[in-house]
Amino acid sequence: MTAKVLKSVGSLYTVCNDNNEIVTCKLKGKLRLKDFDSTNPIAVGDNIEYEWDEVAGHGLITDVLPRHNYIVRKSVNLSKQKQILASNIDLAFLIVTPLYPRTSTGFIDRFIATAEAYHITPVLVFNKADLFEGDGELLMEEYFKIYKPLGYNCIIASAINGKGIEEIKTLMHNKTSLFAGHSGVGKTTLINAIQPALNLRTGKISDQHAKGKHTTTFAEMFLLDFGAYIIDTPGIRDLGTVDFVPQEISHYFVEMRHRIHDCKFNNCLHENENNCAIKQAVADGEIHPSRYYNYLSMLHNEDNYK
Repeated sequence: MTAKVLKSVGSLYTVCNDNNEIVTCKLKGKLRLKDFDSTNPIAVGDNIEYEWDEVAGHGLITDVLPRHNYIVRKSVNLSKQKQILASNIDLAFLIVTPLYPRTSTGFIDRFIATAEAYHITPVLVFNKADLFEGDGELLMEEYFKIYKPLGYNCIIASAINGKGIEEIKTLMHNKTSLFAGHSGVGKTTLINAIQPALNLRTGKISDQHAKGKHTTTFAEMFLLDFGAYIIDTPGIRDLGTVDFVPQEISHYFVEMRHRIHDCKFNNCLHENENNCAIKQAVADGEIHPSRYYNYLSMLHNEDNYK
């Protein structure tokens, strides 16, 4: 029988089958022997085939169906491997806060590039709008000036006063959406505002470091009552572009993509080469300096984005 993976904890997988039944499954022995290139052979959002084991009282996953796409981060323990956060995603919502905690443009650009690379539409949600004042408001306005002209959907939201909630729900309708962001950006509170019946556990901000405590420890998918799937992910401090080839990184920057062929050299990395159309566009003010700086940090895999 075919089913969709809703949650993965240890060796147990919670799946929803074609009859909308929630079933617990384990991997069949021979499937565990496959040469997977990630730390988790099965991810939330995967479509699987399983058979029921009457003796064991649970399902046995016999096959993982091809993924339409997926999004990854660095493995916590094995830096050379990737961890698939979720698969078969239509929209990737990045929850951003300008302060407490601050989401850097470096992190935003890595997230957008990852979504672009795997053909997922990114959406930026500037959360905690009720707290935007002073420096936070100015920084949020600066972020808008960077990303709105690039065509990215930018939404101002607040779980406290309901701002942006209906706009988010409209985008999510009939789609599978992933919600991600640093710990403490109010991601889970926002999800509870979108679907109060979920009543997901939330945490408090640490005063010492102005960062959130991890309350979501694993990705989990939920079916919402307005016709949408949502995937809640753990707070991400570290997003690795582990699959990226240096020559292709500029392809994931929408403002660079159409200028690449104007460079003198076909293999131009837009760093030290002469007659580079990307560097010229930066000099002319057509590419935001922060985007170019973040591109270079990704090129060198520098950790300036946390």
